[in-house]
Amino acid sequence: MATTTATITLTSTDLLTDSLSLSATQTLYKAGTTTGLDSIQYERLELPTGDVYDAIDATATGANKANKVYIANKSTDATYYIDVYIAALNIGRLYAGDWAFFPLEAAAATQDVALEAIGGAQVVEVALIHEGKLVAGTGV
Repeated sequence: MATTTATITLTSTDLLTDSLSLSATQTLYKAGTTTGLDSIQYERLELPTGDVYDAIDATATGANKANKVYIANKSTDATYYIDVYIAALNIGRLYAGDWAFFPLEAAAATQDVALEAIGGAQVVEVALIHEGKLVAGTGV
């Protein structure tokens, strides 16, 4: 049985009046089970500026599954950012060095995850951690 664990640690000496240190760890399970997620699709790509790139095809992930998405903007230019879309809705920006980790229901074929580089071409890492096999020829 696969075991996939996600950990985040947040530390700051000046975010509040006192220092702050938070840490959380979560084992990633298949939907409705205590069986760990067992598959990952990973891609490192260079996004040209202004093009919208479908990073994750919703039809490949499967509805009612425990899909997790990781996106990292590897750019070092602070003026560059990536817009992140789900179903053509802009859910936020990842500036140089930023990353995101979120669940993806993908209940409809239109709920793709898309990325758009703003400011210049940027290197991006995209991973889909999911249950079982993806539909052939689709996905990350």
